[in-house]
Amino acid sequence: MTESAVTRIAMWSGPRNISTAMMRAWENRADTCVVDEPFYACYLTATGIKHPMQDEVLASQSSDWNEVIADQLRCQLPAGIAIQYQKHMTQHMVIEIDSQWFASVKHAFLIRHPAEVVASYGAKRGSVTAADIGFAQQHQLYNQAQKLSKDQVPIVDAKDVLSDPATCLQNLCAHLNVPFDVNMLSWPAGPRESDGVWAAHWYNKVEQSTGFATYHSKDIELSLEEQQVVEQCLPFYENMYERRIMLN
Repeated sequence: MTESAVTRIAMWSGPRNISTAMMRAWENRADTCVVDEPFYACYLTATGIKHPMQDEVLASQSSDWNEVIADQLRCQLPAGIAIQYQKHMTQHMVIEIDSQWFASVKHAFLIRHPAEVVASYGAKRGSVTAADIGFAQQHQLYNQAQKLSKDQVPIVDAKDVLSDPATCLQNLCAHLNVPFDVNMLSWPAGPRESDGVWAAHWYNKVEQSTGFATYHSKDIELSLEEQQVVEQCLPFYENMYERRIMLN
């Protein structure tokens, strides 16, 4: 398949969102392959931050930004595959974005209320900072993507996706100019060869899933420090929430 016939989608999310479930949805299409967080090792190396399965992550990927970007630009898709879905974490992007690569893909953004993100992240890792969850980076990336596009760059909110997956994914596909596929709404349980090595730590619930979970409102209790992180992130989230794809 010629490159002109290929659609490459970069979906930008912070952690503790439904980003892996969204990746499952796209991978369950017969015309799509996925890439799982290609800049993770680069991020760990650049920041020195310690994450679970640190050694395994660093051994599984290149930590050279230029090499990862070059791989993304020259990647040839398998026969019959017309869409490449790239799952990216916004907090990973701690260097200036390569303009050639950034302009070579269609961008979409997955957001979640920062109080829910902070509560989930804190429960998983014990502590959380604004830099850990990438709201400021996500807002900056959105602005960069919007400058490159004559059309509105799509934003979907996790609550909307879980409340009405079919409508939300139909709208997302329409904004990306790709046909909706009903196979995006469910998938077989279990791991995938495309999952990053870190799946053993982070993907246990997704591996048990067969579709998007139903949204349930939760009572969230945060420490003073966690609430301060929420307040730092909230303006970025609210600005993007106003621009999200509406369900109706």
